[in-house]
Amino acid sequence: MTAAVFFGCAFVAFGPALALYIFTIAAEPLRIIFLIVGAFFWLLSLLLSSLVWFMAGSITDSKDGPVQKHLLIFGVLVSVLIQEMFRFAYYRLLKKANEGLKVINPDETAPSMRLLAYVSGLGFGIMSGVFSFVNTLSNSLGPGTVGIHGDSPQFFLNSAFMTLVIMLLHMFWGIVFFDGCEKKKWYVLLVVLLTHLLVSALTFISSHYGINLVSTYMIMVFMGIWAFFVAGGSYRNLKLCLLCQDEDFLLFNQRSR
Repeated sequence: MTAAVFFGCAFVAFGPALALYIFTIAAEPLRIIFLIVGAFFWLLSLLLSSLVWFMAGSITDSKDGPVQKHLLIFGVLVSVLIQEMFRFAYYRLLKKANEGLKVINPDETAPSMRLLAYVSGLGFGIMSGVFSFVNTLSNSLGPGTVGIHGDSPQFFLNSAFMTLVIMLLHMFWGIVFFDGCEKKKWYVLLVVLLTHLLVSALTFISSHYGINLVSTYMIMVFMGIWAFFVAGGSYRNLKLCLLCQDEDFLLFNQRSR
């Protein structure tokens, strides 16, 4: 039963991300490299966040419940800020790399920033999802454990769906964030930061899994639609793609093979 729950939740959490990786990235070595580097940047942000968390905990050195809660809120705030700082740093790195490629080999077509935004966002999301899922499993160790410390029996399933939505959100945030940097629309970066903070703070606002999931998925749909149009999508090419009538898309797939 435990194994079935584990594999079921793992499929829910990582199935769509794995499908995106296989169909859009796996065939291109350069995209795989950018994906791995994006995941590494997220890990660096986690390392720095953990260091700040450790220092704050050492300074306060308090076991009071309210103090611990405020410390946790502080840790989430700092973590989100650092993640977005590293997202911006990765954008700057990719921008410089693209410019360098154009100088070195002007005849070679450099990857578009839209593509790099998608790949880097997926890298952020996959690594974030892996860490979240492993962290949940490590906290739930114990014979016959269903929830954690008396939590709902749907804890693992809710965690899996939350992991999935965070991975997709990082992909959408990456696309929108890079576009804002390219067009110097700095308010877009602020929107990404605020929605990231809101998603991370939902657990403090409400302890009900259902409310948190619905709210997070609403934010995901909003960011997904925004990212779709930012990436050059339209109602027309979406319809053509779904009907397998998009000639540009079909020709691209043939060239990829």
